[in-house]
Amino acid sequence: MAEELFIGLMSGTSLDGVDGVLADFSGERLAVRAHATATFPVSLRAELLALNTLGGDNELHRAALAGNGLARVYAGVVEQLLADTGTSAAAITAIGAHGQTVRHRPGEFDDVGYTLQINNPSLVAELTGICVVADFRSRDLAAGGQGAPLVPGFHRALFARDEQPVAVLNIGGISNLSLLPAGSGTVLGFDCGPGNALLDHWCQSHIGQPFDTGGRWAATGRVLPDLLSRCLADAYFAKSPPKSTGRDLFNPDWLAARLLDGAAAQPADVQATLAELTAMVCATELQRHGEGIHLLIVCGGGALNDHLMTRLRALLPAVQVLSSAERGLPPQQVEAAAFAWLARSTMRRESGNLASVTGARGARVLGAIYPA
Repeated sequence: MAEELFIGLMSGTSLDGVDGVLADFSGERLAVRAHATATFPVSLRAELLALNTLGGDNELHRAALAGNGLARVYAGVVEQLLADTGTSAAAITAIGAHGQTVRHRPGEFDDVGYTLQINNPSLVAELTGICVVADFRSRDLAAGGQGAPLVPGFHRALFARDEQPVAVLNIGGISNLSLLPAGSGTVLGFDCGPGNALLDHWCQSHIGQPFDTGGRWAATGRVLPDLLSRCLADAYFAKSPPKSTGRDLFNPDWLAARLLDGAAAQPADVQATLAELTAMVCATELQRHGEGIHLLIVCGGGALNDHLMTRLRALLPAVQVLSSAERGLPPQQVEAAAFAWLARSTMRRESGNLASVTGARGARVLGAIYPA
């Protein structure tokens, strides 16, 4: 059987860089042929983070140039994937290039709202010579949906089991949960709240590291009950799905507003509390909406955080908590593979959203195509 090759690229809310996979869809199951990563240049990361903050100057100009910079990083990852596998650009059907979300305000202001991903897919197509699919979220918003999360359909294709319901938890900058019924029931999915974004911010600010490797620093601290309570009191956590969020809400200003005793708090204790916040909101949402689910598959960078995984297992004693690596796909490859899958859906004129997840008025073909 001929290979059916797509490339998926993912740069998420953690802002730690780009993950890319070369995925083959010709078999019964997705096969990842290669995985490549690239960190963002320091100046590009700083600009992307700044553009996610309201009130900046000259944003249109800066966003356009940041899109060019992101496109060049994307093209570098594609080049690496092709070189590592000896694959020609002509053999790739399309690249799924999600872009970098800097604003996500579905349903606000005028009942439609907007979601904004910085990107220059035309430049990616020009630099790689490969068809690019981008702008996956806008059509779902136009149809009344949240535009996120978009990965539950892929999670269903990859991880669902006929004999038992399964939950898939992606912990990137924001955490999102997919609830997959046994058989052909209705899939649910939504953003739980903060994942690594606040943890990474606090870590960078206090120990100068981009993230807390393995959660080892958080494990040295103690949870601050008052701070945790103030965080958990945010109205987002009480909302019912469909719901989605991002750095628009869960950002350093949000944390500072709740860190009333920040001058007296030990930094390691705040880190421990933020880790507990992430674990608690994920566990609570699974308990609220995932009745009868006893298997949780965790992906994203959070799956590599041993402390977070330990806390999830403690908070969910009746649930088997596994890394996606134990189900055949390493945690940092899952979202990139999802956007390869979404690009394939677009090229086949198949719907990529699940209305039961996003709240859209129905299934829609997502994305815009930029031919090679």
